[in-house]
Amino acid sequence: MASSKGAVIGYIILTGLVVLSQGASGVADLAGVDAIKEGLTALGYPAYLMTILGVAKIAGVIVLAVPGVTRLKEWAYAGFAIDFLGATASHLLAGQAVGEAAPAFVFFLILMGSYFLRPPSRILAPPLSL
Repeated sequence: MASSKGAVIGYIILTGLVVLSQGASGVADLAGVDAIKEGLTALGYPAYLMTILGVAKIAGVIVLAVPGVTRLKEWAYAGFAIDFLGATASHLLAGQAVGEAAPAFVFFLILMGSYFLRPPSRILAPPLSL
């Protein structure tokens, strides 16, 4: 919502971090990387979840990266927030150390920074009221 030069630079950096990390993560999910499969299994999730998450992450990355499609951007931000918070909770509820959960929560905070620093052109206009 901010429009200063610093806010725009912050938005670009934070969004870039989300796009790069989740793009790489989505590709790794779709490639079936063994370390990710082992991590999901350790958390009690089935291996096929990698395919679902991989497709969703790649779709979300595309939506965040391209201009326009502001309504889809809202969904992408929501999806990534659910993914990051769900990963954080999964690690903690599975009895893993806070250090295992921290990266997902840090990326949630990065995502929120990107969301709140969006330029006006990337914000969904409120619906018209009658």
